[in-house]
Amino acid sequence: MKDQTKQKERVDLLTGFYQEKGRMPSFSEMAILWGLKSKNAVSKVVAGLEEVGIIERDHKGKLIAKSISSPLRMLGTVAAGFPTPAEEELADCISLDEMLIHNRDSSFLLKVSGDSMSGAGILPDDMVIVDKGCTPKSGDIVIAEVDGEWTMKYLRKRGNEVSLVPANSKYKIIYPENELRIAGVVTSVVRQYKSSR
Repeated sequence: MKDQTKQKERVDLLTGFYQEKGRMPSFSEMAILWGLKSKNAVSKVVAGLEEVGIIERDHKGKLIAKSISSPLRMLGTVAAGFPTPAEEELADCISLDEMLIHNRDSSFLLKVSGDSMSGAGILPDDMVIVDKGCTPKSGDIVIAEVDGEWTMKYLRKRGNEVSLVPANSKYKIIYPENELRIAGVVTSVVRQYKSSR
């Protein structure tokens, strides 16, 4: 029981660091965080946390967060049409990292500017999660370099013809003249709502 309490304290400290800095601490930082005097002691704690699935290593051996990335309680569903009676019911705990990021090593974030994809529900100042490891298919929203300029559009393939299609009729379809390079496929959109108060 004492060991479990100590482990929980260490996980809480690690989670606090991760949420504040947006990254995992180095071994030296972990030693300070947990009040340990040697890297060997840190290694033992890290091995224990890996064993219970709190953290894990990527293909390069770098430590990454697994279950310390703030899971939220899921309390059921809400009607977006007509109001219905609702009861709060704890359905599950979901980590947004796990839900939104399928391939951590090949994913990155971009901030959206412009409204050419507004019809797809992607608005200025949204963040998109892009997976550069996905094979782009016709109909995917992609980040592409076309004739030296970057854009986000629907990828359309018809036979040998490739085009980049906006989700806003104010913009024209782009047909690459010389070069098209797909940097990744958009897998998720993140929007923060700000109160006007």
